[in-house]
Amino acid sequence: MTFRREETVWIPESDLEGMSVDTLAVRAGQMRTGELEHSDPIYPTSSFVYGSAAQAAARFGGDEPGNIYSRFTNPTVQSFERRMAAMEGGERAVATASGMAAILSTCMALLKSGDHVVCSRGVFGTTNVLFQKYLAKFGVETSFVSLTDDEGWRSAVGENTRMLFIETPSNPLCEVADIRALADLAHSHEALLVVDNCFCTPVLQRPLEHGADVVIHSATKYLDGQGRCVGGVVVGPEKLMEEVYGFLRSAGPTLSPFNAWVFHKGLETLPIRMRAHCENALELAQWLQQQPEVETVFYAGLPEHPQHELAKRQQSGFGGVLSFRVEGGREEAWSFIDATRMVSITANLGDVKTTITHPATTTHGRLSPEDKSAAGITENLIRISVGVEAVEDLKTDLARGFQALQNQ
Repeated sequence: MTFRREETVWIPESDLEGMSVDTLAVRAGQMRTGELEHSDPIYPTSSFVYGSAAQAAARFGGDEPGNIYSRFTNPTVQSFERRMAAMEGGERAVATASGMAAILSTCMALLKSGDHVVCSRGVFGTTNVLFQKYLAKFGVETSFVSLTDDEGWRSAVGENTRMLFIETPSNPLCEVADIRALADLAHSHEALLVVDNCFCTPVLQRPLEHGADVVIHSATKYLDGQGRCVGGVVVGPEKLMEEVYGFLRSAGPTLSPFNAWVFHKGLETLPIRMRAHCENALELAQWLQQQPEVETVFYAGLPEHPQHELAKRQQSGFGGVLSFRVEGGREEAWSFIDATRMVSITANLGDVKTTITHPATTTHGRLSPEDKSAAGITENLIRISVGVEAVEDLKTDLARGFQALQNQ
């Protein structure tokens, strides 16, 4: 029995050189088998067969390229990785089982005991817990500073600082960091800048072009776009990604072929979806500003936002997530949320369906009261991930929340 050495044919990346992100989202990382299918295939297999014992040894020994075991080599996963690397402008991508697995894999691969991390306060609550509780057990110290406090960043960096970690825009207050300035700060201390680009995606922001070293995504969010699967991805230079890949191969926070295929197909509509999210979010933010029960609206697309001009320079759109504070506290925020009938009460974001949540008791509920206060997570804060429904219908549904407040 004989086997072809090349089971798949990758469409040459050189054919796409200079193409826009919109085109890369549809064409990059494309693979065809001998069947010449137009849609990308899926490989739901745990292992792969070799033509001989010698070939198996060559594959396992790294002397011959090819698939070995789906914990770390799977053609469907590789298709997703190649497309993400192309879209972010990175040399290589490594896909993981979740967004948190992407952060963990990056830290475990690139940090060691005795290293120091400076992290922005306005990160996803579980990211905060990962640094404070779990990485601390292995001797990695983390300092938290305000995302927009330039002096705070400079003061926090020390001799053993090896990583600066940020989300921009932040979750849920939509603060925007100056990526280039933080990259320069990191590099002046021989540290890495890692950017969680979940809110913008490569359609709206490409951190590597602004000096970042590593980009992280929760693919669960906009990359999928329909709330179907959980996954993550890390993008960066070959040297760093080989370390992340090595951790994945050994520790196994692996993305399944099915989830990778869903994400790969989701990317094809990402540019169109992101433009719709941005358009709806801006109009909704402007409408929320006009409501008397709203204290503050947080959205970088509003001219009043303190980093509005920075966001205009650094991003090609303002994203689909916004947050706002209603008058009152938790009772009023919950009353508002409970009064809606169409939007989904769920902590996920990046979905074509609009979602609403109370960050203080969901996404950031595990933080201490002190950490919540420092991050601006108040009891009257509500976060909305704006979908692609008709924006007038979204206003109608949210108006039910304002009516509930008026009736109290």
